[in-house]
Amino acid sequence: MPSWLEGLDRRARLRAKAGLSRRLRPRSTTEEVVDLAGNDYLGLARHPAVTAAAAEALTGYGLGATGSRLVRGSTDAHHALESCLADWLGAGQALVYSSGYLANLGAVRALVQPRTLLVSDAHNHASLIDGCKLSGAESRVTPHLDVAAVEAALAGVPGRPAVVVTESVFSVDGDLAPLAELHAVARRHGALLLVDDAHALGVLGPAGAGAVAGAGLAGEPDVVVTATLSKALGGAGGLVAGPAELVRHLIDTGRTFIYDTAPPPAVAAGVLAAARLARTGDGLRVELADRAAAAARRLGAAGLEVSRPAAGVVSVTAPGPETAVAWAADCRDRGVAVGCFRPPSTPDNRSRLRLTINVGIDRSDFDRALDVIVECAP
Repeated sequence: MPSWLEGLDRRARLRAKAGLSRRLRPRSTTEEVVDLAGNDYLGLARHPAVTAAAAEALTGYGLGATGSRLVRGSTDAHHALESCLADWLGAGQALVYSSGYLANLGAVRALVQPRTLLVSDAHNHASLIDGCKLSGAESRVTPHLDVAAVEAALAGVPGRPAVVVTESVFSVDGDLAPLAELHAVARRHGALLLVDDAHALGVLGPAGAGAVAGAGLAGEPDVVVTATLSKALGGAGGLVAGPAELVRHLIDTGRTFIYDTAPPPAVAAGVLAAARLARTGDGLRVELADRAAAAARRLGAAGLEVSRPAAGVVSVTAPGPETAVAWAADCRDRGVAVGCFRPPSTPDNRSRLRLTINVGIDRSDFDRALDVIVECAP
């Protein structure tokens, strides 16, 4: 074996010894599990209106976009989706990407100018962390949800351009950032606020417009919103929403937009149908909040350490990575799929099971799944 492969093999053995190995688990169309691991919060991925819209676009446009957005990849479906998203979020314009990861990389880079300081929450998603690193700007990581630390970081660089970078609903524990307070601090120091609203879009805010809208910040000129289209909207892709001047800058200069193949038109059409349903889905959001609260109560009553869900993410602490893997496997063997988060995917080196609520699951199946998680607990 070549030496470089030997090195990779040695590192794999060390990961396995620490309980940090990962493997792909393909699922079939006939799989029968209660899915508390996926991100289809509102149960729209299989909604008849969504799949019908995607099927119609698939027939009309074919399988792929066939090029980048600036070559041949822009279709009526993409532009209609962007118009809908901008209106929904109360933003000047929205721009759709093929993934939320690329949207975050592009947004961070677009907001950096000479001498910019990026102030990033310690629990931010990997895409935001990578965006900060790849931007080439100085980054300062502040303790999780610590507004005073953000203020101190900004106060320490008077006169320098700065961007406060945060998620709204954090993907690991499901807690909510104090967006209004962060915005007030950012504005006081002339900084921008970049919010990844991935786990809040469709779930929180007026008509499901997200946590940024819920905090009264929709359309503010110093606020930029990113999100994925793969969670409450049940599809795939990402978005950046903000002032029209920012979107123009991204179209002209954003490498993760310019050089990437556009999302398939069928996906854009399906997500557009899902967005229209989500905007009028207040009943779904009420049910989602009720189920998240019920999960936290049931698991907490069993003596498990559970996060306080702000949206659809419920996090349960596991004693360690090996235990988390075994716990999740036991649940799966009994027909319940749960997320298993271990370092380095967790920001604090704690292992967790992560439950993501899906209102498309029958309520009796959901309640039974909670019982299974408790019964399988270490």
